[in-house]
Amino acid sequence: MKRNSFALLSFCVTTALVVALAMAILFASVTLAFALARTLSPVIGNNTKDDSAVSAAEIGQASTAAAAQTFTGLITDDRCGARHDMGSDKSPSECTNACVHNGAKYALVDGDKSYALEGDATGLARASGRRVTLNGSLDGNTIQVTSLAASQ
Repeated sequence: MKRNSFALLSFCVTTALVVALAMAILFASVTLAFALARTLSPVIGNNTKDDSAVSAAEIGQASTAAAAQTFTGLITDDRCGARHDMGSDKSPSECTNACVHNGAKYALVDGDKSYALEGDATGLARASGRRVTLNGSLDGNTIQVTSLAASQ
């Protein structure tokens, strides 16, 4: 009787260890898959399709999108856009800088297109309210500004 209970106890302990090891491997694999998908997500963009199936063409398109480009437009803020409050006694530049000071982000408006701007805040503040030509890399709807100059 003693031998049978020892064998049963050994079998149960061994089975529990094997199940625990299998669950640990499964958990580690799922965590790695999510981490890999999250790492690849900025490269691909905000796709609505399944990010686990990434083609080489999509990765190539994402790196091409990050190349430096030239943009022309009006530097303003994402709150007012191209139309500042005409009833205000502030110039477009003053209005833009006040809105940015209150939490808005700098933006470039070119016709019906609008881009968020990231870069040298001092340079953007000096150029706010004016039409500029800038160089930068476009990532989604955000331009990382590398240089800017007043347009003629």
